[in-house]
Amino acid sequence: MVDLRGKGALVTGAGVRVGRALALALGAHGASVVVHYRRSQGPAEEVVAAIRAGGGQAVAIAADLAAPDAPARLVAEGAAALGGLDILVNSASLFQRGEVLETTVADWDRHLDVNLRAPFFLAQAFARQLGDRQNAHIINITDWRARRPGKAYMAYIASKAGLEGLTRALAVALGPQVRVNAIAPGAILPPPGDDGSYFRRLAGRIPARRTGSPEEIVRAMLYLLDSEFVTGETITVDGGEHLV
Repeated sequence: MVDLRGKGALVTGAGVRVGRALALALGAHGASVVVHYRRSQGPAEEVVAAIRAGGGQAVAIAADLAAPDAPARLVAEGAAALGGLDILVNSASLFQRGEVLETTVADWDRHLDVNLRAPFFLAQAFARQLGDRQNAHIINITDWRARRPGKAYMAYIASKAGLEGLTRALAVALGPQVRVNAIAPGAILPPPGDDGSYFRRLAGRIPARRTGSPEEIVRAMLYLLDSEFVTGETITVDGGEHLV
């Protein structure tokens, strides 16, 4: 059982999908949690209520991570609300289709702003507010496609590949005070609008012969938070999908 009592955590995109599961798990293991959201205020407040109902501390803070000043403001407000942050989970992500000949400058900028620029400046602000506190963690949520890219999501894949490289660079720059790792999920949740048929077909192509669940990303996060000697790594949680 990972004991996170006394730790302050910020999870971006924490109102919905995988970010929601990560925030709830951090609260369940004793951390005080900043639940970041952009538009999902209702779901974010549900996460806060659930953590508080379990005896924990949580606060919801809105921010559009595409705005250049949003990362520093979010970290400052979160640190002030919780008395400091020890854990940063960069889960918020923009995921839109776009092949080579279709991708526009606006598409490119939106993905890089949210998926790469924001995590860097969140990490920068996070490191600045640490002071003398040790044993801090940054966990970036990337994607297995960053290593086995296709052709349909060019800007998205570029941003996630950049985030994986940034993970390694931050591990060197911020160690030993901060351990920086990434989790690369595979088929964890159906994409918005899918009725489940896509996931059922996909399961047959994955070596594990099934799709995953947010709980498997939670377990990977808890492993990284409990580890004292892992940094600069990306854990792929995809049932072996990247192998085929």
